[in-house]
Amino acid sequence: MLHKTLKPFPDYFLWGASTSAYQVEGAALEDGKGPSCQDVKDIPEGTADLSVSVDHYHRYKEDIALMAEMGFKSYRFSISWTRILPEGTGEVNPKGIAFYNDLIDECLKYGIEPIVTMFHFDMPAALDKRGSWSVRESIDWFAEFAAVLFKHFGDRVKYWLTINEQNMLTLVGPVIGTMYIPQETDNLTKEIYQQNHHQLVAQAKAMQICHEMLPEAKIGPAPNISLVYAASSKPEDVLASQNYNAIRNWLYLDAAVYGIYNNLVWAYLEELDAVPEISQEDWDIMRAAKPDFIGFNYYNTATVAASDGTESLDPAADQQTSRGESGFYRGTDNPHLPKTEFGWEIDPIGFRATMRELYSRYRLPLLVTENGLGAYDSLEEDGKIHDQYRIHYLQDHIAQIQEAITDGVEMLGYNPWSAIDLISTHEGIKKRYGFIYVDRSDDELKTLKRYRKDSFFWYKKVIAANGADLTD
Repeated sequence: MLHKTLKPFPDYFLWGASTSAYQVEGAALEDGKGPSCQDVKDIPEGTADLSVSVDHYHRYKEDIALMAEMGFKSYRFSISWTRILPEGTGEVNPKGIAFYNDLIDECLKYGIEPIVTMFHFDMPAALDKRGSWSVRESIDWFAEFAAVLFKHFGDRVKYWLTINEQNMLTLVGPVIGTMYIPQETDNLTKEIYQQNHHQLVAQAKAMQICHEMLPEAKIGPAPNISLVYAASSKPEDVLASQNYNAIRNWLYLDAAVYGIYNNLVWAYLEELDAVPEISQEDWDIMRAAKPDFIGFNYYNTATVAASDGTESLDPAADQQTSRGESGFYRGTDNPHLPKTEFGWEIDPIGFRATMRELYSRYRLPLLVTENGLGAYDSLEEDGKIHDQYRIHYLQDHIAQIQEAITDGVEMLGYNPWSAIDLISTHEGIKKRYGFIYVDRSDDELKTLKRYRKDSFFWYKKVIAANGADLTD
């Protein structure tokens, strides 16, 4: 559909950017914070550890001031579970409450709307020892954590996100080490989807608690959504794309929005003898939860072809690499798309297609909670960082949001990854995403000084024009 006249971005549009606690804060075990799974895991060789990260914990005032200088209307960040509840349950850490109170107040001082992610890949290590998401008690652990957050911060936080990229925890968590797997597991797929189910119920419970405690607040999920293309018009490839769309995307949103399991995923789990144990109470909780919007992370689309069930397929190393599952779908490159330096395809038009599909299926407002370009940025001798490649990436994607708005999609905001350089889970800080450069490397802390990239000044202009001016 070609539009002669584009609709403007709405006045309430939340321009901002995102981070997560374990990737940006540092102070990993400071001021009473307990260890999370991120603090005790093996660090990938050649990447920075997370004990300091980029020291946002001590420099948040400086960082928020820079975000305000860009004109942010919102800042999406996560709250570290173990900074609030060091053991995952039980005693609340007052210094953790104080830090997030200060962070939230600092945002509000500049008119920046805090958008809070409750869980972003940082399960308390103490709860991993108790079985993590593998045990049904995890539903109540998360509900307890949610109630503490709503009690202490709900008077000022109006937008909440439940679980960041739950679908990635399920699909690649065992590969990248962000999912706890019991040693005695004899059916790994069933174990993974049982944990996934507990998260779905925990999320639903948190939504209910939010609406009870904070009737004016809005809450939604935050999966990583990549619309899946068929590699060709061959009918078998189309079926494969439907399979992967359901397994990768619709399972999580059908459950969050409608409280049901997607039928294709249910058939898939039956085929693998991996249907989770589900009680009637679980169904009741899931069906009673009503998200107010859908937050979603988008980096690219995926492309798959039919699998005849005889191939040996790579389960993928990260969120955006094409996967495969024998007999269901086979991941393949898209010859029509360029790739980033880190091998991720770039598909801004697919971004529009994804927004159209999400809104058509669920009819809820959409909030972009991540989107961005990881690259090897260079700090010049004059203190400048010329990241024109990032500006071009963001230009193309923001333009597609306006196209989607003109298509009739209700968009709440755009919070790309990331506000400031931070430690990527697999590639460390050498894979930079931020508008703000941090002077450190993976093997040396250096000064941690902040520098404004060229994209900083460009994004400031975009926000000031409410998206009407995307030029360099």
